Amino acid sequence: MKIGIIGTGIVGQVIGARLLEAGQDVMFGTRDVDKTLARTTPDGYGNPPFSQWIKQQPQVRLGTFREAAARGQTIFNVTAGVASLAALALAGQENLRGKILIDVANPLDSSQGFPPSLAVCNTDSLGEQIQRAFPEAKVVKTLNTMSASVMVNPALVPGDHNVFLSGNDVEAKAQVSTMLTEWFGWKPESMIDLGDITTARGTEMLLPIWVRLFSVLQNPFINFHIAAGTPPG
Repeated sequence: MKIGIIGTGIVGQVIGARLLEAGQDVMFGTRDVDKTLARTTPDGYGNPPFSQWIKQQPQVRLGTFREAAARGQTIFNVTAGVASLAALALAGQENLRGKILIDVANPLDSSQGFPPSLAVCNTDSLGEQIQRAFPEAKVVKTLNTMSASVMVNPALVPGDHNVFLSGNDVEAKAQVSTMLTEWFGWKPESMIDLGDITTARGTEMLLPIWVRLFSVLQNPFINFHIAAGTPPG
């Protein structure tokens, strides 16, 4: 399958590498190709720049947001959440129409330092904003409650743990569930379909506790396990 990845940060790199291993055809999109390839400094977390990563992935294509979205049959949004709407606007309504748009981004606002706050929460979510802005795309919010490494290799976290899905299109969520199993190794019983895209509010609002857990544990290989008991009587 042809996959368009909107964004070139570490999350996109990790997802892109795993998709390549799974035999998918991957194209990344960025705002300015020349600037992206010219950047040689690590990101704010010390991760290597995309220009260095792509040299080790010669089969990967790099183009503009619009080019990647036009080429991809399925689209991943891995941009910083506060920039997602602008990036997807550059990708173009016509290039997202009718396609599954897997939204992995979170609306984290780091402008006031650590810990980050949420730019949108409670009565709205980034997932909903994207679906409203691109009504003909099939937005599925998933994978956003864990680090990139765990997204593509759930075995990094021992025991049972869960991945959530939110979206209005039931068939699109079913297709994404299959992708998560075949490409990333998630067990079907680990997936929880929360319902329509409004339920993305809940998963996005898990990020503040995830950030604090990471800060305390100093370990990115963490995730949430939902254990349901039997009501008495």
